[in-house]
Amino acid sequence: KIIKINSDASRFIYNEMVAINKELWRLKQVKLPIDTIQNRIEQLELRQSAKQMSNHFQFLEDKRIDSLTKANAIQNYHKAWNAFRKVHTAGVPKFHRKSYVWRYQTNCQYLKQKAAYLTNGTVHFEDSKHVIVPKLGRLRVKGSHQRVLARSAETRIGTVTIVKDASGRFFLSMQLASDTPFVNWPQNTGKQIGIDLNTENFLTTSNGDTVANPRYYRIIKGRLAKAQRILSRRARRAKQEHRPLRTSKNYQKQRLLVAKLHAQVFERRRDFLHNVSTTLIKNHDFVAAEELRSKNMLKNHALAMSIADVGWRTFLGMLAYKAELYHRQFLTVNPKNTTQACHECGFVMGTAGTEKLTLADREWTCPKCHAHHVRDHNAAQNILTKGIIKLA
Repeated sequence: KIIKINSDASRFIYNEMVAINKELWRLKQVKLPIDTIQNRIEQLELRQSAKQMSNHFQFLEDKRIDSLTKANAIQNYHKAWNAFRKVHTAGVPKFHRKSYVWRYQTNCQYLKQKAAYLTNGTVHFEDSKHVIVPKLGRLRVKGSHQRVLARSAETRIGTVTIVKDASGRFFLSMQLASDTPFVNWPQNTGKQIGIDLNTENFLTTSNGDTVANPRYYRIIKGRLAKAQRILSRRARRAKQEHRPLRTSKNYQKQRLLVAKLHAQVFERRRDFLHNVSTTLIKNHDFVAAEELRSKNMLKNHALAMSIADVGWRTFLGMLAYKAELYHRQFLTVNPKNTTQACHECGFVMGTAGTEKLTLADREWTCPKCHAHHVRDHNAAQNILTKGIIKLA
């Protein structure tokens, strides 16, 4: 219950910041020096702090609400604006709607005279199986923290995020900082590789190796569709009987089942992507991949499900941050003609009276140098060549 209270408080403060900003924008469009409008602007500008907001809304003074939850909600609002100004893709901050997911953030604080370790802050590990969190108290945990606890180096806990997902699982994640690296940098291998991402196989490398596409969503699609039909019927029945969905037990049981199926697909896909990306980065000094615009590709209704299921964008993001973590180099290149060009002589299909290759053409022979190509292997070799040129 404490997690839900803090989650609701965090969502309310964020939404209040959005509402204040929208009202301020409308009021400032009025050019007339009306005293009432000026006073209202001053009131709204004064309310944009955790302390003033708590004074204005008394329920935020509840002792079960972590004070740092309020500060983090306001900070996240400002971060959203900064992200919009920087890249202009995510859009301006919008209202957070109520959902079955609970989430809030707090921070670990240290006394100034003390060194920062995982065991002496306001959020700290009591032992290998228990962690202390303000307001929540002693929590039993399991996960990947054992390796970090074994470190003797000074390690500071920063932002702590507590989440309950739609399937009813609870997670606690921490931002850690240390002057000592968390991973040992692997030795240079002297190897370079290009990868071609496709839906037939998950990827094909310039060495000719392929990684099969696991198609996690397609495997579970039938079970998920059946579970969603049952969920729809139970929702319809509850509405006909004028029962709220949040208190309808049969609906909530089925909703949890559907959420667990979605979580199963997500976890399996993420684990697969982590394994493949880590293997590529650790075993090669340089990795080149093609730039993908998944949003545009999803407009192709024939391939939309396969593209969404494969997780290309997530995979490229993993390669990018792991390359930085392990001191490797990772680049994306323009995919233009990587599939149509011959790696041996550079001839481009679709020129000199030839026809372009289609998705059905998995193997082809260059009409100029007569080299035989496997489509995806040839594309991966072209991507590596472009990556080396771009790197130079």
